[in-house]
Amino acid sequence: MARRIDEPTPGLLLVDKPAGWTSHDVVARARRLVNTRKVGHAGTLDPMATGLLVLAVGRATRLLTYVAGHDKSYDATIRLGSSTVTDDAEGEVTATADASVVTDDALAAAVAGLTGDIAQVPSSVSAIKVNGERSYARVRAGVDVALAARPATVSRFEVLDVRRDGAVVDVDVSVEVSSGTYVRALARDLGSALGVGGHITALRRTRVGRFGVACALTVDALAALVDLGLPLPLIPLDEAAKAALPVLALTEQEAGSLTFGKPLTERAAELTKPAHHDDFAHDAAAVAPDGRVIAVVRRVKGAAKPVIVFAPAGPGA
Repeated sequence: MARRIDEPTPGLLLVDKPAGWTSHDVVARARRLVNTRKVGHAGTLDPMATGLLVLAVGRATRLLTYVAGHDKSYDATIRLGSSTVTDDAEGEVTATADASVVTDDALAAAVAGLTGDIAQVPSSVSAIKVNGERSYARVRAGVDVALAARPATVSRFEVLDVRRDGAVVDVDVSVEVSSGTYVRALARDLGSALGVGGHITALRRTRVGRFGVACALTVDALAALVDLGLPLPLIPLDEAAKAALPVLALTEQEAGSLTFGKPLTERAAELTKPAHHDDFAHDAAAVAPDGRVIAVVRRVKGAAKPVIVFAPAGPGA
């Protein structure tokens, strides 16, 4: 008889990533803390960056694509007066200029020009794949990479402080951006618009969708809970799905049908396009009368079709 492998408690875990750690480092540590390999993350943070990394455990990993599709908020410091190959402080400086000539009015105008719906060329050291290989890997191998511009939305680009030190100007900013927007590229483009170059020297993610860094714990704090035999603060699967997706309330009969993978032909019209992610138009969390999320449903050919069914885990799951 095959040995039953217990399904880990599914849910989301909010981690405040430290500087110097890769996102994979955090995932690897979380796998040891929860004693399962079924852990993933909803959007990479660079090693130099800190802040909110949303992890998913067990069956909740099936929600990661939806969580990653939400808009995000960051605090950052942009250094005007130098450009780097990586658009951040870890890369080799490629050009310098005297940023002391940049006036506050010119800075405000350049920031306004990068606010709203824009076309952004991602940083060449991003994780975007080029011919099956990550762009950053090609750059590190000495290959010139030219990525195509893609649509991005910068809903807020606020200057918090400006510090001037000779030819260098450091600008503290807070931004809210659509999924897939690169803050490093914003720094690069801001410097380019001002004619002096720019790069990121500090970056902290403060929000992903409805999840904020104020509710996250550090890796050390999570490890301390485990050492004390206390449970980790997982956001339950049902709560997580409702936060990540629009909700479609079900009857008992509809919940039973979806459990067995049957589409609901009479509910499709209620699945409207969510504003936070165009790639998943008409997807929703289908919720039973008792509050359980039965499935993620999608509007397909006039029916609400289950694309993910959160059935109880069976033997060997």
